[in-house]
Amino acid sequence: MIAYLKGKLVYKDPTFVIIDISGVGYHVKISLQTYSKIKDEEHIMLLTYLHIKEDAHTLYGFKEENEKRLFLHLISISGVGPNTGLMILSSLSSDELETAIAQEDFRTIQNVKGVGAKTAQRIVLELKDKIRKDVLLDQGQVQTGFIGVNNKIREEALQALITLGFPKATAEKNIAAVLKKTGSEISLEELIKASLKTP
Repeated sequence: MIAYLKGKLVYKDPTFVIIDISGVGYHVKISLQTYSKIKDEEHIMLLTYLHIKEDAHTLYGFKEENEKRLFLHLISISGVGPNTGLMILSSLSSDELETAIAQEDFRTIQNVKGVGAKTAQRIVLELKDKIRKDVLLDQGQVQTGFIGVNNKIREEALQALITLGFPKATAEKNIAAVLKKTGSEISLEELIKASLKTP
């Protein structure tokens, strides 16, 4: 089990990073909330979870302990794999997810792509007692700094949605819908997050 990775940030994408440690590049899948917290750090440390299957060893990385803890809770539930766990943590902040579980708000969790009604209910039923012990209901939203949307941001958002499993046509439609509502002043992570929630 690899508990964390600490090294030089070689490449950053909304869905993964590459960290160089002594000349070895580690490909680590991340959520949108971890992406927004990395900023432009040259050296980073990510808490990690190594998922081993017959055909792949995949590293998942988290900037904060709370997000990793929630991820491990999520994947302990039948029907929630690591990619679904990452999708949930890309669509909802840790605070939003904890609040939804503590308040038995199935609908918020069900709005995440790939999460059906039964899975959302299972997440709430199996995790509400664990979450209620340490949930803080006073949420603080961190603004990530807005930048005008240009073609590069639109393209990066499209690529991220496709990587997360959206068909290209659906991803383009969702991005267009978000931009129509918000205008051009939106950051890349906010654009992806809003696109994930678009029906």
